[in-house]
Parts: sequence; structure tokens; C-alpha cells
Amino acid sequence: MRAFRNITACAAVFAFAAACNRPGSTTAAKSGPLPENLSSTPTVTTARAVVRQVSATVQATGSFIAVDSSDVAPQTTGIIVATPVDVGSFVTEGEVIARLDDRDAKLRLQQAQAGLQQAEGSLRQAESKIGLVRNQNFDVNNVPEALSAKAAYDSAVAQAKLAQADAQRYANLVDTGDVSRSAYDKAKTAADTADAQVNSARQVYEATLNAAKQNYQGVATQQASLDGIRAQLALAQKTLADTEIRAPFAGYVSARPVAAGEYVDNKAKIATVVKLTPLKLELQVAEASSPQLRVGLEVTANVAGFPSRDFRGRIIAVNPAVDPNSRTFAVQATFANQDLALKPGMFATARIALPGTQQGIFVPRAAILTDASTNSSQVFVIRDGKAHVAVVQVGEADGDFVRILSGVTGDAILATNHLRDLYDGETVNVEQASACNQGFSPGRNAGRRLKPPLQAEACSTGGTLHA
Repeated sequence: MRAFRNITACAAVFAFAAACNRPGSTTAAKSGPLPENLSSTPTVTTARAVVRQVSATVQATGSFIAVDSSDVAPQTTGIIVATPVDVGSFVTEGEVIARLDDRDAKLRLQQAQAGLQQAEGSLRQAESKIGLVRNQNFDVNNVPEALSAKAAYDSAVAQAKLAQADAQRYANLVDTGDVSRSAYDKAKTAADTADAQVNSARQVYEATLNAAKQNYQGVATQQASLDGIRAQLALAQKTLADTEIRAPFAGYVSARPVAAGEYVDNKAKIATVVKLTPLKLELQVAEASSPQLRVGLEVTANVAGFPSRDFRGRIIAVNPAVDPNSRTFAVQATFANQDLALKPGMFATARIALPGTQQGIFVPRAAILTDASTNSSQVFVIRDGKAHVAVVQVGEADGDFVRILSGVTGDAILATNHLRDLYDGETVNVEQASACNQGFSPGRNAGRRLKPPLQAEACSTGGTLHA
């Protein structure tokens, strides 16, 4: 039985082999090359990097900073009851960004107002007592009591003079026997009495003057008290106003670390307000470029958030000192930033325009692959039939061309299609098509900056340059 099974299996194998060798069999192996669309080697079009004269520049990197940035703190202590703004809010100068509990401040203000009314009444009473008219210089002799005492004194002096004259006349008449001794004595007594009245009136007058002077000192004291209460009132008004914390200038709220219900003092940060128009770019420039830079030069900046956009500003300050550790010096440029695209803290690569020209390397946009995850740009250099990846630093755009600041040389041949399908070291086929038949255009600024043989150079690569 076992021998029969072996014979049957062998027969089945031979039958299958014979069927495979028949001319009409679909399982017969095919020889010869695979069709092009099944080839594992990709076919790419290429373009040569172009060298041309461009405006001379200095390259630098730096970060944007706000021209004005303020950590707003309260000028008084208290509990926060409201925060009407949040991060990202635009605030105008003087706009309220937080409110503190103002009940105590209002009570102190009412107390100061009542004290002011009382002090003003006391001052008016003291002034009227000495007859002082506001905005008039004080004269003690014009005090009503002093005027009355002076009048009484003058009257007593006049009466005394008259009595003295009568007494003297009676004295003369007594000697001649024309009047009696008793009449003379009576006149003499009247004169002595008048003299005593003069002395009394003088004392009253002098006492009145002294009292008026003392009363004037009282007015001055009341005035000082009133001034002090007015200062207290102003302080109470300020304390009440300080319960509303306001923006020091127009800008955007970049931080607000507090919330309603928190107790804060004058060291707490209520919010951070930054001014975004304009912004400053602080660059670190190699010391070798220090003789070339000056205030007023144009600066072109690029940021990762807007990779294809050029932001233009101008130098406003050049630090005369070089950092001995980094061998760089600081340069500040201002940017209008009217559309608020730029933000403080953004990292930027910048080009500072200098007088004269220099050589620059340009490649078609189609040759550049941007990696959004790493914010980097790369190209594939075709060399010896293989694609070699090169990380590049891109500069300004000129129509369909982009300047390469570093990463490739001026004679490099670059792939212009299938970039996302290529990998470093991959073997490629170069499409042998004439760039001259592709409707190639060197960019909208070709007539101004591209060298005339640019199209011929692209054609000489044996590839197609896709702009």
C-alpha cells in the first residue's frame, strides 16, 4: 500500500511539470526586461544651479522683541473682583485690565470729603473773625476790633488833651484869683482822669492788636489744616482710582496670571502688555561685518511661520562693542508689522543689504523640498546617477527662482520632480529632454538680474528645469 502511494505522488509531479512546459501555459516564466512603468529606478528631471550677481548682503540671525513690554502691577493692595481682558486681547492706553475691591477706598474718600467741608468752614470763620478777605494781604490795623480800639484810644487822647488844657487854664486863673481853688482842683482831677483813660485805651488797643495777630495765626493754622485735608482727599481719590488697573499703552495682552478672588499687592504681576507695532529684531552679527554696517541699512527677515514671505525693516542701532565670547555684536532693526504677522520671540534669519554686488546661487522653486516637521529645506543633488540629499538655507525669492545661501555649489545639478519619493543615495534615471522646449522662464526679474545665458545653462544639463 505504501509503495502505491509513492508511485501516485510521482506521477502527479511529472504531470504538473509537463503542463507547465506546454506553449500555451499561462504559468510559463517570461524573460526579458520589465516595462518602464514597472522599473524600480525613478526617472527625474533636473536643472543646474545658477550663479548670478546680486546685491551684497550680510547674513545674521536673531529674535524679534517688543519695543515696549510692561508687566503691569497694581499701585495698591486688594482683592481682584474683575479681569475684563484675557490673553490675546487688544487694549488701548488707559483701558482697565483688572479691578480691585474698592469699598474701603470709597469710604476713605467720603471721610476725606467730610473733613474737607469741616476744615473749610473753620477757615471761613477764622477769617471773618479778623475781617480777612480771601486773596487779600493781612493788615492787623484793619481788623474791626482793632479799628474800634484805635478809635477809642484816639478819643481818649483827645479828651485828655482837652482836660489838660482846662487844668492849665484854671491853674493860671487861680494865681490871679479869678477862680477858686476848688474849681482848679476839679479841673485838675478831670485832667488826671483823662490821662488814666488814655492809658487804659492804649492797653485795650494793644491787646486788640495782639489778639488780632493771634487770630491771624489761627487762620494760618486752619489754612494748613485745610491743605492737609485736601492732600488726604487727593490721596483717597488716587487710592480709589488705583483700584482700577489700566494699560500703560496700547498693545496686546500676552499674559494674565491672576484671576478674580486673588489678593494682590504692589509686587504682583496683573498682566503683561506688549506693543507689536513696530517690532524690533535683535541680530547677532559676526565681528568681521562690523565695518560695513550702519544705521539706516535695509534688513530683510524671514521666519519659519511665513517661509515664503520677506519682511523688510531698517537698522536703528549698532552696538559698538563686540562680545568676546561669541565674537559677534548686536544690531537692532525696526519692522512696521502693520498686519501683526510678526510676534515677539520669533526666530528670524536676516539679510542686511550692503552697497555693491556679490555672487549668489539660485535654483528653481521646484528643486526645493520643505520639511514642515523640522522647518528645514533640502534638495537632491544628482551626481554619478544617484540622488544625494543636501540641507540648504534658502534666501530671497526672485520670480520662480530661490536663492540658496548655503548647502549647494553653483554647478550642482538638482532633481526637480518626485522629490518626496526620493531618498539619499537612491539610483535615478535622468530624463533626457531639452529644457529649451519646455517653455522655461527664468522668473519675473530675469531682465534685471538673471545672466543672459541662464536658459542655455539650464539646457546644457541635459535635463528639464521646471520653474
